[in-house]
Amino acid sequence: MSAWNLDRWKGDLWDTCGIGMPAHDREANDSLLFGSMVAWFFKELTDELGDSPNVLAHFHEWQVGAGLILCRSRKIPLATIFTTHATLLGRYICAGNVDFYNNLDKFNIDQEAGERQIYHRYCLERAAVHCAHVFTTVSQITAVEANHMLHRKPDVVTPNGLNIKKFSAMHEFQNLHSTNKGQIQEFIRGHFYGHLDFNLEKTLFFFIAGRYEFSNKGVDIFLESLSRLNYLLRVHKNDVTVVVFFIMPAKTNNFNVETLKGQAVRKQLWDTAHTVKDKFGKRLYEALLKGDIPDMNTILDRDDFTIMKRAIYATQIVFHPEFLSSTSPLLPMDYEEFVRGCHLGVFPSYYEPWGYTPGECTVMGIPSVTTNLSGFGCFMEEHVSDPTAYGIYIVDRRFRSADDSCNQLTQFMFGFCQQSRRQRIIQRNRTERLSDLLDWRYLGRFYMHARSLALSRAFPDKFKMEPLAPPQTEGFRYPRPGSVPPSPSVSVHSTPHHSDEEDDEEPYDEDMEAERDRQNIKAPFTLGATPEGKKTHPGESAN
Repeated sequence: MSAWNLDRWKGDLWDTCGIGMPAHDREANDSLLFGSMVAWFFKELTDELGDSPNVLAHFHEWQVGAGLILCRSRKIPLATIFTTHATLLGRYICAGNVDFYNNLDKFNIDQEAGERQIYHRYCLERAAVHCAHVFTTVSQITAVEANHMLHRKPDVVTPNGLNIKKFSAMHEFQNLHSTNKGQIQEFIRGHFYGHLDFNLEKTLFFFIAGRYEFSNKGVDIFLESLSRLNYLLRVHKNDVTVVVFFIMPAKTNNFNVETLKGQAVRKQLWDTAHTVKDKFGKRLYEALLKGDIPDMNTILDRDDFTIMKRAIYATQIVFHPEFLSSTSPLLPMDYEEFVRGCHLGVFPSYYEPWGYTPGECTVMGIPSVTTNLSGFGCFMEEHVSDPTAYGIYIVDRRFRSADDSCNQLTQFMFGFCQQSRRQRIIQRNRTERLSDLLDWRYLGRFYMHARSLALSRAFPDKFKMEPLAPPQTEGFRYPRPGSVPPSPSVSVHSTPHHSDEEDDEEPYDEDMEAERDRQNIKAPFTLGATPEGKKTHPGESAN
């Protein structure tokens, strides 16, 4: 209903800050419409409330920047925060296979934005950054980027947290892994039947997920690393099979009949096997009642063999262009169930301001690969002395060549393939214990600090605070108290059974693990503090 005002509001924006909006950019036009309505709303709200209570508005990303700019230009009495989760130019430049982070001071920002025809968007983003009372980013690596791209150093770094309660499974998370892994195994049976010459009990499931950005998300080096991993597994005659899933939504209309055929065949084979099994069991029972040991070559008749051969001949490999959904006829699992069923998430991103995908793996007790160019990877480097031991593999993509980074990723995955089942169980226990580091209950305090700072700058007569006063971080206690079991070790029944040959391997001792946590994990950094013990080449811990 506000679209008829678009031209007038474009004129207001130009008169206010000299930013012109082209007619062809629908997303930018929509952002201006939304921003103008937001400014209108806050004018009405503050007029109604007066100065009790005071209003604070938190804007995220360039799409809402127009609202912040107009609020400040019209001198509306409210405190403002602007958060960028990724700079516009950073995402565009990195997609072009440029050595971005080592050349931040060499880019001609205006030229780069103009060549990509996003100069007006960039101007909106930069104006919002400089108009805000407080500017924040989601990670330290993005803070460095923003300082160069947007010409303002963030006032606060506000790491992205998760609702740990939503993902929490306590001592059940190992059982959930086993149950959901079984569902994925069923899918694999349907996908590979007729060509299933590997042992599913010795098969590991790796996956990558996120935006369909080939270079930014590290799909390029992941594919190359998989090729190198395949070579190592063959040379070392390793009997482990790795099945990899690419969970990346792209344009697709629907799946055709062929995509359903593999799963239909799997079900047909399952039904056939049960039919033959029932007939076999009945004939065996009748023979035993007579005191005979039947000839196994004759207990099945010709019709049984015909049924089985027909089922086998119907099998073939198919492609499934379908995203995860519990209602899918192909793989009826939601994303969370799928992640819990996998063994390793691999996210070797070059551009990843934070990284929710490895964070979600962590709180579900699934090890993951990340990089020192992701906010999540840098955060874990700062707070965990030996990330690899806790299932956080950090690939160095900043100080190494692409080939060296690829080799490092290959070694991480190969080392993971060499672990025994018992070792993977112990590592999942340790991974899950990092959950509290990512809990909004704690990381949300950085947002609280940003809001207090914004109020003190917008209304200095009413709100006072020290600019670098750190938020309270009490509550980080490692290990967890005994009443909150961090792993299945306190409950034999909740731990998946492991084979007898693994009994003499690495033990899982609760007291030893607690001491390991105390030594390796520290509470989130305080504002303004410089992390100590920064590694020259992060992620090099022994496999």
